[in-house]
Amino acid sequence: MDMGLNNKTALVTGSTKGIGKAIAIELAKEGVNVLINGRNFEDVERVVGEIKSAYPNTSPQNAAADIVSVAEREALFAKFPQVDILVNNTGIYEIMSYYDVDDAVWEKYIQTNVLSANALTKFYMPAMLNSGFGRIVFIASEEAVMPGHMPQYAVTKSMLLSLSKSLSKLTVGTEVTVNTIMPGPTLSENVQQIIESVYQDKNLTFEEKEKTFMAANLPQSELQRFIRPSEIGRLTTFVCSPYAAPFKGSPIRMDGGMVPTIY
Repeated sequence: MDMGLNNKTALVTGSTKGIGKAIAIELAKEGVNVLINGRNFEDVERVVGEIKSAYPNTSPQNAAADIVSVAEREALFAKFPQVDILVNNTGIYEIMSYYDVDDAVWEKYIQTNVLSANALTKFYMPAMLNSGFGRIVFIASEEAVMPGHMPQYAVTKSMLLSLSKSLSKLTVGTEVTVNTIMPGPTLSENVQQIIESVYQDKNLTFEEKEKTFMAANLPQSELQRFIRPSEIGRLTTFVCSPYAAPFKGSPIRMDGGMVPTIY
């Protein structure tokens, strides 16, 4: 299906690996010129090269910046003053006891997971409204509605749901949308390494290791495998397309059945 995104420009934050990279790749497949973002210039340049080689009709660019830094954000804005699509994917997470989460940790998580995304949105959204088209997507988590063992992370993801709905109210009657996607447990590079290490002495295929791990640790998942980053990338690409205009301020769950109640 042609998503109608050819020659649009998209900034995907945190797109040198994992979900962010998968989103950038799926957008590039649809002819989108992706701006690859990460803190390390060489890592960003490597991904830009990969995408340019795979999708030579697009023009990926290096948008290296630490988006938590005000100065680096300002430099990013000067280099790329307008985009059609903004995917706020950058985020940090760590399993922590609530009693170990001090004020410095709270501030770090809110600055990284919420305020940096808010700053980018505040800068890029007015031009989208003026141009008549725009897509803003926040990548949250099922933890936004089903907190687990990362209270400092779950709170920030819940904040994104609220922020998305508030911002959506500013787009009434326009073809600009603001939405939140809530993936469940995803097979990132780190997760794959963990699974491999847990069963390194077992003569099992990766799929068998994954199934065993899920049954032991995430029995509430109805999918009973980790979501692939490419699957999140394809959903995000659709949400960014003209065909997804009715999604306005929507919390879009993609959790593999993890959340037991209806939201």
